[in-house]
Amino acid sequence: MPANPAQLLANSPEYTVSELSSALKRTVEDTYGHVRVRGEISGFRGPHASGHCYFALKDESAKIEAVIWKGVHGRMRFKPQEGLEVIATGKLTTYPGSSKYQIVIEAIEPAGIGALMALMEERKKKLAAEGLFDEARKQLLPWLPEVIGVVTSPTGAVIRDILHRLEDRFPRRVLVWPVRVQGEGSAEQIAAAIDGFNALPDGGHIPRPDLLIVARGGGSLEDLWSFNEEIVVRAAAGSMIPLISAVGHETDVTLIDFAADQRAPTPTAAAEMAVPVRSDLVVEVSSLAARALVAWKRGHDDRRTELRSAARALPGASELLAIPRQKVDSAAAALPRALRASTNVHHRRFTRISGGLTLRVLRSQVAHAKQSVAATSARLSHCTQVGLRHRRDRFAGLAVRLRTSRFANAQAQRDRITRDDERTQRLFERARRALVTLLQQHETRMTHSAKLLAAVSYRGVLARGFVLVRDDAGRALRSAAAVGSGARLTLEFADGQVNATSDVNRTAATSSSPGSSPKSQPRPASSRRATKPADQGNLF
Repeated sequence: MPANPAQLLANSPEYTVSELSSALKRTVEDTYGHVRVRGEISGFRGPHASGHCYFALKDESAKIEAVIWKGVHGRMRFKPQEGLEVIATGKLTTYPGSSKYQIVIEAIEPAGIGALMALMEERKKKLAAEGLFDEARKQLLPWLPEVIGVVTSPTGAVIRDILHRLEDRFPRRVLVWPVRVQGEGSAEQIAAAIDGFNALPDGGHIPRPDLLIVARGGGSLEDLWSFNEEIVVRAAAGSMIPLISAVGHETDVTLIDFAADQRAPTPTAAAEMAVPVRSDLVVEVSSLAARALVAWKRGHDDRRTELRSAARALPGASELLAIPRQKVDSAAAALPRALRASTNVHHRRFTRISGGLTLRVLRSQVAHAKQSVAATSARLSHCTQVGLRHRRDRFAGLAVRLRTSRFANAQAQRDRITRDDERTQRLFERARRALVTLLQQHETRMTHSAKLLAAVSYRGVLARGFVLVRDDAGRALRSAAAVGSGARLTLEFADGQVNATSDVNRTAATSSSPGSSPKSQPRPASSRRATKPADQGNLF
């Protein structure tokens, strides 16, 4: 008779739930130590309050729970995002509390170029919605910056290309902030460099740059990804120093290009944008100066010719006053006769009118005027009442319309004032930055001119201990042969002038000529100070 299955299982060992869960955990971890899983992130809602991240990886037919611990998440270059297809590397384990298995992720990367482009487009839309790419935020580049700050790798060919191009066009002072341009931590270093240049004080020990260049050579999308990080884009958009983005080749596009004030296709092109060509400027200024001089001379000659032509065509004073003087004489001759005729006309008119002014006529006219005034007064009163009633009705309708439109008008005006105020603030800030930049350029140019003037002045030579000798006519003497005996001389020192009379010993000049006796042996310093050479002249 076959044995009962229950009796057969009675000899099997018994496990507690914890023992079975632990056994399963060891089996899964031993079999799948480290795995790489490709899937789409699902259910990601950001880090938990504890800093850990909990979500799931799924494909068309399966799903696996995933967790990223707080420390690992902080070191990750790519952060997980909902719906992003990734390749996750980690350890497979189980969670006994809910009888399920999960993967503890140690590294995560996007699954191919398509995922990187999708992430880049999503980040671009987010930052554009915040206004970081608006044209109104962009600043004008300085025409000729004194100091240029460069954020790039100090060992690559990029910095050499920039320095060589600046040397060819217009040499400027360059400050290099060395950073890593790819790999872990590079985005933080680039953002810190941009913020560091902006934090430099004006007039400090390290000069504050007038222009920034963020540069890197070409590479793949993964190599250039540091310049797509949000921290770098925000640092470039928040820079108060005008910034040129020169990342990759002409076909490479990164998010920092949209936030920068100007994009250059290559680092060499960024150097060309930064400064003009010095030789071209010199030629252009010379050409403009010559053209201005020729135009001024031509205009001066034209005005002289026009003045002479006008002087020849202008008649004399007697010719101008001849006809008016004749008219005045004719009017003076006709005035007495016209006065007599006008007096007679007015006398006849007065006589005719006075004949009809009798007392009865005046009374009838007064009575007729009273009747006309009474009738007019009655009509005026009636018209006034009718007019007042019409205007009262009209004003009531206008009052209703005015109350209705007043609120709408007031709201529209408030909105318009708010928009104009915001635009004024933006324009004011841009004007202030442009004015500060212009003033700094003029101040630097004046300082450079003052230093150049001091460098070429002969008073700098006098300050080093030299003396300028002039004769009594004020001419500078350049040789001893030009000084005659008894000549009156003026010695100009750095702190004043001294008058002197020359006492030239011609024998000393002769002894130093070619063919004379050999030079005497040098004497000790003490003897030279004690005795005065016999052939030395005295200018005082």
